[in-house]
Amino acid sequence: MLSLKGVVASDLVRKPYLSKSQNKANRTEMISVCNVSMRYGAKILFDDVSTTFTAGRRYGLTGPNGSGKSTFMKILTGELEPQKGNVVRPRKLGVLSQDQFAFDAYRVIDTVIMGNRRLWEAIEERDRIFAKPEITDEDGMRLGELEGIVSEEDGYTAESDAAILLDGLDIPEPLHDQKMSNLQGGQKVRVLLAQAIYGHPQALLLDEPTNHLDLDSIHWLQDFLSRYEGAVIVISHDRHFLNSVCTHVADIDYQTIITYTGGYDDMVVAKTQVRSQIEADNAQREKKIAQLNQFIARFSAGTRSSQVMSRKKEVERLQTTDLAKSNIQRPYIKFTMNRPSGRHALEFQDVSKNYGENNVINGFGASVGRGEKIALIGRNGAGKTTLIRSLLGSAPAVSSEGLDIDSGDIKWGHEVQIGYFAQDHRQSIADGFTTLDWLRQFDPKASTEELRGLLGQMLFQRDEALKPVEALSGGEAARVLFCKLMLEKPNVLVLDEPTNHLDLESINALNIALQRYEGTVFLVTHDHDLIEEVATRIWHFDHGKIEDFKGTYDEYTASVMA
Repeated sequence: MLSLKGVVASDLVRKPYLSKSQNKANRTEMISVCNVSMRYGAKILFDDVSTTFTAGRRYGLTGPNGSGKSTFMKILTGELEPQKGNVVRPRKLGVLSQDQFAFDAYRVIDTVIMGNRRLWEAIEERDRIFAKPEITDEDGMRLGELEGIVSEEDGYTAESDAAILLDGLDIPEPLHDQKMSNLQGGQKVRVLLAQAIYGHPQALLLDEPTNHLDLDSIHWLQDFLSRYEGAVIVISHDRHFLNSVCTHVADIDYQTIITYTGGYDDMVVAKTQVRSQIEADNAQREKKIAQLNQFIARFSAGTRSSQVMSRKKEVERLQTTDLAKSNIQRPYIKFTMNRPSGRHALEFQDVSKNYGENNVINGFGASVGRGEKIALIGRNGAGKTTLIRSLLGSAPAVSSEGLDIDSGDIKWGHEVQIGYFAQDHRQSIADGFTTLDWLRQFDPKASTEELRGLLGQMLFQRDEALKPVEALSGGEAARVLFCKLMLEKPNVLVLDEPTNHLDLESINALNIALQRYEGTVFLVTHDHDLIEEVATRIWHFDHGKIEDFKGTYDEYTASVMA
C-alpha cells in the first residue's frame, strides 16, 4: 500500500488521467443552466435560474437543508429533468454515485475504472470478442478500433492510475481486488469518490464527498481539487473544506441561485452586506415616502395640486425593494452544567482493547483535567470510537453504551455526569414515542412549554414536536439528541461524529456552543474547523499508537511539520 506520509497531492495528481484532461480543452467546457425552475406543490425551490459553471472554477453549492441543493445537483447530472428550462453539459461528467450497493458484484479496481464509461465499455467488448471460440475478420477489425479507444483513454495504465486514487483515499492495496460487497459503507463511499474523479472528466459534480472521509483523505481531496482544471461543483457541510477548495459559491436562497466570489465565509460576508445595504436603502426610502405622503395629505385639497402630483410620482419612484424571505434557519445550542465535576474528570492507565488478534488500543493512559477539550483524530478504523466506548464502559450511568476493556484501570472523577452522542446516534432514540414524549423522559419535571421551547431552539415547529421519532431524518435525530444533552446539563460531553447529517448552520451553532461550554469534552470528528476552534488537546491515532499532545490543533500541526 502506498503510504500518504511524505507523499503530497502533486505526486498523486501528476498522472496521465489528470494531465491528459488538461489537454482536452477543459478550459472551454462549462455547464450552462438556462431558466431552470423547480417546485414541489406550493414550495418553490428555485425559479427561472440562469447561471454558468466555468472550467477552472470550483463552486460550492450551499443552502440550508431542504433548500434544493441535491435536487439542483440531480438536474445538473441529468438524473432529474427540470420542470422548466434546460441544462447544457460537457461530454464527460464525473459524478459521485449515491448508491453504495450498485457495484457490489464488481471488483473495487474495476468500479473505479467504470468512471470512464467509454474505456470500460471498450474493455468489456474487447474481452467478449477474445472469449469467442473463433475470431472473425470483422472481429479483428473491431478489436483494432477498441484498442484505439483503450489507448486514447489511457487504458494500459488504467489499473495503476485507479490504484493511486484508491491509495490516496485510504483504500489499501489488498482490497483492490476484493468485491465491493466485501467493503464497509465508508470504504464504498471512498471507492465511489475515486470513480467520480477517474477518467478525464471535464466537470466534477460531488454531493457530500467528505462524508466518511478522515482528515488525511479530506486534505488529499482538497489538494486534488485545487489542482483540477475542469469545473467543480460540490455540496458539503464542511466549512473548512469549502473555504479551502472553492473559488466561488452558488448559494440557493430567496427562491433563486446567486453566485458569490470566494469561499463559504466570503459568501456569508457578501450576502450579509448586500441584504444590509438593501434594508438600509429601504429604511431611507420609507422615511422619504412618509415625508412625501404627509405633504400629499396636507395639500391634496388645496391650491398646490402640481406639487402634490409631483410628490405622488416621487412616491411611486421610491417604492422600496421587496425582500424575499431567506430559507436559512439557525438553531441555538447552549450546553450548561448542573454542577462542575471534580478537578480531575478522568484518569486511566494501560488501557488495552483487542478484537481477536487485532490490537486496537495498546496500553494507553492519560489524566484529563476539568474543562479540557480533547479531539480524537486519525484514520478511519484507527480506534477512536473503540477508545471512547472503552472509557464509557466504566463511566457512571452510561455503561450500556460502553465496551469491556481487556486490561487497564479507568477512574472517572468526582461527580462526573456524562452526556453521550453516539456515532450511530439514530439507535440511541427508541421507537414508539413522539419527539416531545421521548425528550420528556430525561427531565419529567420539565413543562410541555419548556420542552417545546427547547425543540423550537433546534428548529422544530409546533406540530413537529408530535412527530413519531421513527420518522425523524438523520439531521432531525441529531438535533433531538442535542436537545437531550441541553436538558440533562452534563459536565462531560462525549461526542462521536456529531456533525454527520447536520447542515452548515447547525455545525456552526455546535462549534460556538462547544467553545463556550465550561465542562470537559471528548470529541471525535473530521471537521477541521471544529477541531481547530474547539480542541485544547489532541489524541492522534496512528497505526496502533496514540500520541497525546497538549495544545491546540494548530500547535499540533506546527509540531508535526517542525
